[in-house]
Amino acid sequence: MSSTTSHAAAPATGRRRPGRANPCGWCGAQLPEEAGTGRRRRYCAQSCRQRAYERRTAVQRGGLPEDAVVLSTAELTDLQDRLFQLRCAAEDVLTAAQDGATPAELGELAELVRRGAKDLERLR
Repeated sequence: MSSTTSHAAAPATGRRRPGRANPCGWCGAQLPEEAGTGRRRRYCAQSCRQRAYERRTAVQRGGLPEDAVVLSTAELTDLQDRLFQLRCAAEDVLTAAQDGATPAELGELAELVRRGAKDLERLR
């Protein structure tokens, strides 16, 4: 197989479709839509770019797989706390539904679940 053929078969992971979410590669913040040509932004700020570089070099030095996720103890604790809050909010919705809550009450509780899930989308 020639290198041209294998290159053409590679997935186009760097392409972005208009209207799709374009999160920062480090913090997950939404990047603005870009018009024109050239390389697309991957990070929202120089500090995010630097943190991503530091993580990549630390992973390479540590012999970890490239897709490894490294969290500090504080970050892990924070993630566990947010997951617990999300579970509690989901249990509140279930309890309210079983107790005959009104659609408006269920809507308010569902909004709490949505906000908790949105918060979890950003791990860093």
